[in-house]
Amino acid sequence: MPPSRPTIADVAQQARVSIATVSRVLNGSTPVVPETAERVQTAVTALNYVPHSAARTLANHRTDTIGLLLPEISGAFFQPLLRGVEAGVSEAGFDLLIHTTQPGPENAPRRTLGEHNTDGLLVFTESLDIRELTRLQNSGFPVVLLHQASPQSLNIPVVTVENQSGAQKIVEHLIKIHNCRQIVFLRGPEGHEDSTWREKGYRAALRANNIPYDPALVSRGEFDRIAACTSIEQCLADGLEFDSIFTGDDESAIGVLLALRQSGIKVPEQIAVVGFDDSIFASTLIPPLTTVRAPTEQVGRQAVRQLVRIIQGEVVEPRMVLSTELVIRQSCGCRT
Repeated sequence: MPPSRPTIADVAQQARVSIATVSRVLNGSTPVVPETAERVQTAVTALNYVPHSAARTLANHRTDTIGLLLPEISGAFFQPLLRGVEAGVSEAGFDLLIHTTQPGPENAPRRTLGEHNTDGLLVFTESLDIRELTRLQNSGFPVVLLHQASPQSLNIPVVTVENQSGAQKIVEHLIKIHNCRQIVFLRGPEGHEDSTWREKGYRAALRANNIPYDPALVSRGEFDRIAACTSIEQCLADGLEFDSIFTGDDESAIGVLLALRQSGIKVPEQIAVVGFDDSIFASTLIPPLTTVRAPTEQVGRQAVRQLVRIIQGEVVEPRMVLSTELVIRQSCGCRT
């Protein structure tokens, strides 16, 4: 005889709370003390509990809905990604639900996406912790990761872009075409895989051209214009000598150009600046930004296609890496 399905009462007992409290945490209807909410979520994961509403949905097999989890929706990067996801979902005949995972006021629990309201999830980097990814994997729920490798203990498909070779090419452009030797690199957020691979490309370009790696030339950019501006202002205040900047992403380039302009430094005559992504505004900056074009919209489309294939019971490739390419403009010193 098959084991009985865990109940909400089982979750309440293991978390040492009332059934009403479990319901509030799962529904996100009213605020719950963070420590209590954490105990409930831990019990849900340990018991692999599926709410009855989710069980009814699973019994009917389909919601015809795909979920997208993002840490936030800000900056120019997410526009083409959302456009690609939306187009892919529409082409496949599904609806789309989007949820941002930033905590609400006073860490109030928020209703998220999962088995109860979607047929599968697209998960952007840093949007779900490994415990929840493990639970979804163990339950057989379809998931595709965006810009984030699957944890080693799991086997979740991922769609991303070729960060390392793109970064290496643009840094080597500075070295070989513009004779740059003191190249600042602005890192993205701590632990962000795109930033990690771009730094590997930066270091590979230096190594291939016999330029020693100097940790003083690596600073924080956070994929954020304000953080990048502050970092370059500090580099200048410290008297750091450099002839070029690889901003890590195009959003940071805005802050870099502002910091240099405020210091009276001309780009590219005195300092060359290059970015990564080829965001919608890159060609409109002054000077227009030399960058690496990442097919962000295609990442969204391909991720949806992979997810739909999984939902339909098909086998997909574990890692899809889309190619990047250099886009030469004036900020590096090229005339065209």
